[in-house]
Formats: sequence, structure tokens, C-alpha cells
Amino acid sequence: MSAQIDRFVHDGLPPADQLPVFRYDLPELQLPDQLNLVEELLDKAPAKGFGDKPMLRAPGRILTYAQAAVEVNRIAQVLTEDLGLVPGNRVLLRGGNSIPMALAWLAVVKAGLIAVATMPLLRSRELGEIIDKARPVVALCEAKLLDEMQIAQQAFPSLRTIVAFKSDAADALEARAATKSGHFIACPTSADDVALLAFTSGTTGKPKAPVTTHRDVLAMCETWPRHILKARSDDIVMGSPPLAFTFGLGGLLVYPMWAGSSVYFPDIGYTPEGMVKLINETGATIVYTAPTFYRQMAPFAKQYGVPTLRITVSAGEALPDATRQLWKDATGIEMLDGIGGTEVFHIYISAAGHEVRRGAIGKAVPGFTAKVVDDEGNEVPRGTVGKLAIQGPVGCRYFDDARQTAYVKNGWNYPGDAFRQDDDGYFFYQARADDMIITAGYNVGGPEVEDALLQHPAVAECGVIGKPDEDRGMIVKAYCVLKPGHTGDAVLTKALQDHVKALIAPYKYPREIEFVTALPRTETGKLQRFRLRQTP
Repeated sequence: MSAQIDRFVHDGLPPADQLPVFRYDLPELQLPDQLNLVEELLDKAPAKGFGDKPMLRAPGRILTYAQAAVEVNRIAQVLTEDLGLVPGNRVLLRGGNSIPMALAWLAVVKAGLIAVATMPLLRSRELGEIIDKARPVVALCEAKLLDEMQIAQQAFPSLRTIVAFKSDAADALEARAATKSGHFIACPTSADDVALLAFTSGTTGKPKAPVTTHRDVLAMCETWPRHILKARSDDIVMGSPPLAFTFGLGGLLVYPMWAGSSVYFPDIGYTPEGMVKLINETGATIVYTAPTFYRQMAPFAKQYGVPTLRITVSAGEALPDATRQLWKDATGIEMLDGIGGTEVFHIYISAAGHEVRRGAIGKAVPGFTAKVVDDEGNEVPRGTVGKLAIQGPVGCRYFDDARQTAYVKNGWNYPGDAFRQDDDGYFFYQARADDMIITAGYNVGGPEVEDALLQHPAVAECGVIGKPDEDRGMIVKAYCVLKPGHTGDAVLTKALQDHVKALIAPYKYPREIEFVTALPRTETGKLQRFRLRQTP
């Protein structure tokens, strides 16, 4: 029985004939129909022997599983008692990786609410698009990020309350929570009640919101973490992916909790040298980051050594074999590569240790079935490039989005990647099958950058693509046609880059801008991005 009184998200789920097939082929995937994922991972930690073990670490602060449970309960009390939220309401979360952000996310989900976590770099315009679609009632926002949040609220007053955290203010989340008892019974959610909406811009720039249930999250704990990662309760985990990305949420919160591990969150952002030093200072054993960062870390890892490190996970963008070998030469560690997606929460193709094959991402993770198909969905011969299709215990359910039928076809999930598979079942990544730009682990939709550029008075039209780059995998490159009276020079290039940074998340700005007299278009006026990619 669903416990979520507010049916807004449930009512926006795709119809049954547009859903993928959900497969629960392994014994460990047979989960009860009534469960709350935070109750399973946090409240039951003492019974698993984890209660007194460290769970969350930061400079000057360590919380055990038992202590974290009390803090989560207090925040849940604030949400339900003070703010009057009921199961199914959405709560927007805005903050960097930190203990308070992790506690807030867990409290939202434990209370039967739906977490809508957002990247701290997003601007008010992007936040507004998310608010407009998800209709959160309350936002929990890190104090230093309040400005853009408040601007977004002015445009969308349906967001009635913003509560700051990481703040000493009298009305901040910490002060409110301190008045609570710390006793809170988890909302008795159905396994198929919604835990989170994880927004992703996709290739169109319009935000998509994959729906993830309590069952989905716990089922994913029983796939890649159990069979590939194999974390232990004495592991200390750290990494750079934001908790607002499901890659970070899984790797840096949910999966460590499932294993009884602990997570370290630094006070400041990582640098390549700084991460290596922190690995050694904290005794970290598992690290998550993107290939770009591993390339930059390698010389420092070789210089300082990383004696405690045993597992390094790469995802977010394609892992070049040269990077894998550079890291292995520097550390002696075979990189654990994987590909996953927000639509299915996390990694579904991967390999570790002696199972690694050079050039390949890996095999289908236990619990998943994967194949390479042609445009009609027919499996192609091994060694042939085609589109990846997957099935498993999770699958894409876009909230209120016609793009569902592009991702799910005949019960299979189509992530939009081109692959080939060898005779031994290893999958070799070829490229994105769409126009997504993946730069240093971030996903950027070209049309969104184009839209920002077109708001500058000098730009008549533009096209944005991903250009291969040795350091970042890809960079964002823009081709701009200028209006009369403007000159394409270094000054204008800088002005356009600053303009984009002011409108959308700064990591999306075009690192290269080429000024052209015309863009390649079809007879109907559609931009031919493939021709831009062919430009020398």
C-alpha cells in the first residue's frame, strides 16, 4: 500500500505500456513490497553490527550510524511537524557534498517525501525549470547558495518555504532540529513509492526527471555494489561526484551505508594534488571520480603514494585506456570502470580486478541483461557497432515527459550509447548516440548552451557541439554567426563566455568559440550538428 498521500508524481508516471520490463532474476533482488530505504540502511544498521561504526566524516566531525540516525530523525521531525509536509510532497535540496546535505537527503526520504537534489552550480533560471516541473513545497538550501534560490522562488512562489542549513541563524535547519527529540518512525512506504526525482538535462536542455523508488535504490545495492565493488565495513570512501548526481548519491552515500562503510566529505573542493593528500590523511580506501581527474591525480599519486587505497571507480565519461594505464603505472591499482545512467540510478556495465579487459568497460552487471541492437531492436552480430539496450531490476520512468517512448522501446531501456560486444560478453563503448556533450564528467546539452548564447545581443545564430579533448574527454565548442556591426575577436569571445557563465552553470560555458558566416542546416532549417563535428 502506498503511503504517499500527495499523488502528484505518481499521477505523472508513464502508462504501463510505456514502462520497461523489470527483472528480479537474482535471489537477493526479491525485496518485500513494503519498505523504506532509509529504515533499511540506517535504522537497521545496529542489528547488522554497524551502529557504533563511523558513517559520516568531515574535518573535525565524525558521526556513527547511531548518531546519524538521531540527526536524521530530528530533521524529519522538522519537515513533518514544523513545516507540515506529508508523504509524497517534494523537497528541493541544494548544497555541496557535506554531512548536513547527506543528513537532509536521508531525512526527506525517511519521512516518505520525495528528494529533488540539485547541483550547487545551477543558476536561478535552471532552478526555476526544476521547481516548475517538480513543484516542491519546501527547499533545504545551503546558506552560501541562498541568493539564486531566492531569485528562483520569486518567479515560482509555489515553493513556499526555504530553510537554510550549514548556518548559525536562529531559523536555520540546525537550530530547528536541535529542539527535536530525535525519535521518528520511518514512513511505512511501499517499495514502489517514490524516493527521488533526479533531474538530468539530456540533449535538449529541457530538464527530464527520472523517477526512482525505494525498491529501485535497494535493488541497485544488490547488483553492482554486491557483485563488482565489494566494499567492506572498514572502507573509508571519498570522491568528487555531487550527491545531486545519482553517481555521487550511490557511491558516496547509499552504497557505503549498505556495506557499513564510512564516507569522508572535505570542507573545500578537491584539487588533484589535494585529493591525493586527503586520501593519505584520511586513510581512504575507495575513491570515485572522473577519468579527467584521475589523469591529473596520477603524477601526485606517484609522488606521494596512496598506500591505503584499494579501489578507484571511474564513471561519468568514457575512460580512455591511456588513462587507465597511467593510473595503474602510478598506483598499481586497476581502475574499476563502469557505465550507468540517472534513468536507472547507477552502473549496469562494469568490471573489476582480473575481470578487466583493456579497452572494454566490462560485462553486464549481475541482475542486468544487455545487448547491442540495430534500429529495429534486433541484436547485431558480436563485433558490430549498434545501440545499447538493457533490462534489469530498475528502468526508466520519466516523470510527465513524452521522451519516455524514446528511452523505452518494447520493454528495453535505450540509454543512447553506441557499443560493440565481443564474443566473451565484454562491451566496448563507441560514442553517444545523440548530441550529449560529456566534459570532465559533466553532462552538457548543446541546445541549452545555444539558448544562452542567443541571448547575447551580438549573436545571430549558433551551434554547439562536443569537441574531443585529451584532458577533459570533450570540451564545449560553439560556432557563432554574429549580427552586423560586431567583430569576432578575443574580446567578444571572452564576453560571450562570461555571458553563458552568468546564465547557466559555469561548467557549461564554451571553452572554444569559432566565428563563422553561416551554419549548416537542412532544407527545413534544422541545424546539422554532425557537420559541425566534421569541421577540421
